[in-house]
Amino acid sequence: MGEEKSGRSHVLPLLVIGLITSACGIALGLSIHWFPTQASEEGKDIDTLWDVLVIVSVPIFVLVETVVLYSVWRFRMRPGEELKDGPPIHGNTRLEVIWTAIPAIILVALCSYAYVVLHDIEKAEASEMRVRVVGEQFTWTFYYPNPGGKEIASPQLYLPKGKQVKFLVQSKDVLHDFWVPAFRQKIDAVPGLTTSYRVKPTKTGTFPVVCAELCGLGHSVMRQSAHVVTPDAYDKWFAAAKAKAAGGGGGGAQPAGGGGAAPDGKAIFTSTANPACGSCHTLSDAGATGTVGPDLDKVLKGKDAAFIQQSIEQPGAEVAKGYQDGIMPTNYKDTLQPEEIKALTDYLVKVASK
Repeated sequence: MGEEKSGRSHVLPLLVIGLITSACGIALGLSIHWFPTQASEEGKDIDTLWDVLVIVSVPIFVLVETVVLYSVWRFRMRPGEELKDGPPIHGNTRLEVIWTAIPAIILVALCSYAYVVLHDIEKAEASEMRVRVVGEQFTWTFYYPNPGGKEIASPQLYLPKGKQVKFLVQSKDVLHDFWVPAFRQKIDAVPGLTTSYRVKPTKTGTFPVVCAELCGLGHSVMRQSAHVVTPDAYDKWFAAAKAKAAGGGGGGAQPAGGGGAAPDGKAIFTSTANPACGSCHTLSDAGATGTVGPDLDKVLKGKDAAFIQQSIEQPGAEVAKGYQDGIMPTNYKDTLQPEEIKALTDYLVKVASK
């Protein structure tokens, strides 16, 4: 009887400790910036869902840990009790029903709320635009509808602020995952299937596009950029991209207002966007130290322009010893302009001749 009273006397202090710890944990959980910049309308609802999960999860975690730690302390083995069995007890049926029912209710409530959020962010607007996203080892290509003409391909994603877009996600080879962290959504790119999701960008800026599914040796460099611009800037970019495509170029779309200056081969090589050569290759002249692909300081020695251009456009034609085919993207002929490929080729020929 004395032990039972002693146990009950601990309930109030434990409850106070639990409430204080839960309040501190919730405040800390809500104050931490868990995610990168939020840049979509759907992101607000998803971030709110996360906050709700934090508010619900912290008290449950505190309750469980408090009971565990109290039990370890209260019912620990004392000296002389090494060979002693615990007292035979019968479970508390009421308590078992409560701790089964309450978590079940919480789970149903959270799942229902998550379903409502998912349903709301998938609502289509009549004026939505569509972008086809195609993943391959190890790059993304974005295709824009071109009424009366061929789709416009771009190695970079351009979107107008405030316009809902539906991404139609596909893969040419293996499983990838299309993810723009700032938009808070991602989805698998599955060979043979088309998956999709919708976002409405709400903030201008440049945000990373990454692959969130391990897809091979070059997975870590499968990164590009999503450029959210004003509607006017987007219209100018699209008009320029359409004009380039109509002019017989490779369909690669570059930012509007890029000017008529000749492409710089070294700048193309060192670019962190498409083709991001320095992410995979070592080239001392460009300060690149990538190890995914061959060391160009070595493999390009004595090579001519025809070989180098073929290596850019058809990387599988001749694979360097010790490396696998399929690591280098095969779409540079589509995503780079002919003059960009020539500039890159000329730069590498110049470097190889040193």
